[in-house]
This record gives sequence, C-alpha cells and structure tokens, in this order.
Amino acid sequence: MMAKKPSLSAEAAPSPAAQTPDEDLMYDLAELFRIFGDSTRVKILYVLLNGEKCVGEISELLTATQSAVSHQLRVLKQAKLVKYRREGKTVYYALADDHVRTIIGMGVEHLTE
Repeated sequence: MMAKKPSLSAEAAPSPAAQTPDEDLMYDLAELFRIFGDSTRVKILYVLLNGEKCVGEISELLTATQSAVSHQLRVLKQAKLVKYRREGKTVYYALADDHVRTIIGMGVEHLTE
C-alpha cells in the first residue's frame, strides 16, 4: 500500500501544528529548488520549453560555451529535469515532463503578477 502524498492546495492544507513534514521529502524538495538557483540552468530549461535542442543550439541561444551548457545539462539530467535522446553523434535534450514546464510557468507567473 502506497503512502498518501500530502495535498498542497491552499484549501486542503492542514494547519502547521497538525502535520510534521517528512524530513526526506523536505530535503529532496530543497535540493530541487537548489537546482533552480542557477540562472544558467533556468535559462536552459526556459529554452527547452520550445522543444528539444542539441548542446550547440542551446549554447548559441544563450551565448554560452558548449562546455558550460554541457556541464549544466549534466546537473539537470541528474536531477531528472531534462531527458535526452541520441541521434547519431548528436544528443538532443528536452524537458523531462510536464512538471518541469509547470514549475517554470508558475515561477514566471508568480514574478509577473
């Protein structure tokens, strides 16, 4: 039997005293937000909102070196925020799933309200 995930909606949120957060979950959540703490990584994710791209395309769009982009893509891949596929010698990167798109979209929405 799977443990029930806590609801995070404002209407259903329990009072702070009623629930102690799971330490492992809170650590993992903090690590996720740490990944978003680097503007180059956020820019890469933003570029990937428009579909998959190879390292060369990303580095050109961001005017960053391919080495720097590759390094940040490795971090994003380890965090399961991007996925990749190989076509011959070229590797294409894309957002891992719609959750990543939602996180970026909600962040932009929050900042532009």
